[in-house]
Amino acid sequence: MRKIVLFMLAFAPLALFADEGAETDIIQRTVNFVIFAGILWYLLAEKMKVFFANRSLGIQAELDKVQDALKESNSKVDDATLKLDEAKKLAVEILNGANVDIDIIKSKVANAVENEIANLNKNFDDKIKIETRKVKKEVIQSVLEELLHSDNIGVSQDELANIVLKKVA
Repeated sequence: MRKIVLFMLAFAPLALFADEGAETDIIQRTVNFVIFAGILWYLLAEKMKVFFANRSLGIQAELDKVQDALKESNSKVDDATLKLDEAKKLAVEILNGANVDIDIIKSKVANAVENEIANLNKNFDDKIKIETRKVKKEVIQSVLEELLHSDNIGVSQDELANIVLKKVA
């Protein structure tokens, strides 16, 4: 209120001396304006103070809500970032576990293949021995039949054994 009154009083002389030659009712108008402004100030000052105080509080409340929302969203972003980091760590652990499992499976398959190859080689060697025995028996049988069916050969048991051994060897 004081500022307005001082402002009006500061400019009142300018209004009075603006035109020296003409008589005007500027003084009465100025006084009326000052009285009007004072009455308005008296009637509206408290209401304006309350209005602007409430407006300031409302703005502060909205600002607080926005800041709370910002803090909440920042905390959610932090939580999401932590979960993402945990998910990445879990993915790395799963990948490492899978690689270990792959290595174990590879070694098991390699061992199984080596065992199968060893068994096949052993079976092959056994089959060769069996076939060799069969062939020896057939050769011995054919030689014996040949010797036994020929009448002009007089061979003793020892000579027959030596012949068979030479034929087989």
